[in-house]
Amino acid sequence: CTSQWFADQGFAVIVTDGRGTPGRGSVWERAVHLDLATAPLEDQVDALHAAAEEFPLDLTRVAIRGWSFGGYLAALAVLRRPDVFHAAVAGAPVTEWRLYDTHYTERYLGDPTVDAVPYAATSLLPLADELTRPLLLVHGLADDNVVAAHTLQLSSALLAAGKPHEVLPLVGVTHMTPQEVVAEHLLLHQLEFLRRSLGLTPAD
Repeated sequence: CTSQWFADQGFAVIVTDGRGTPGRGSVWERAVHLDLATAPLEDQVDALHAAAEEFPLDLTRVAIRGWSFGGYLAALAVLRRPDVFHAAVAGAPVTEWRLYDTHYTERYLGDPTVDAVPYAATSLLPLADELTRPLLLVHGLADDNVVAAHTLQLSSALLAAGKPHEVLPLVGVTHMTPQEVVAEHLLLHQLEFLRRSLGLTPAD
């Protein structure tokens, strides 16, 4: 799996299913009602610190990566908590929940025509001016789930704010990356980005 692959490259990898994920009861899952940002991000931070109490982790070189909602969470992490996360890879991230045309969004954030506050509070676009850490945005241009406009709008907001970042468009790729060769090269690209951003060498 991808997590094991990164571990094989020398990273300590933590995978955390925070509040909002299924399988731990309705209270746990509904903890993100009207706010898809705060609790999930807090849980990633808490999991990292808990792991650091048990294992010798270098908390000065912490990266976060994810895809889809995980991509949203990764970008959110470096925007809101640059004190904890020092680099991020955000794949196919939702950046503006108004653009995500699915029952999933209204299930948690409600009807935007009735109450737009939760949508504004969880959007990444207003946070663009806060970026101080390396951020790599990856998006399939044929993605019909989280459309590429999400990444394009965030990139545009970052550029307007004068915030350097990297964008990797994947031509012909949908929400996931089924082509084995493309997936392999994408992993290597992420690896190079993370090593460069964290000041790592293959021997570290």
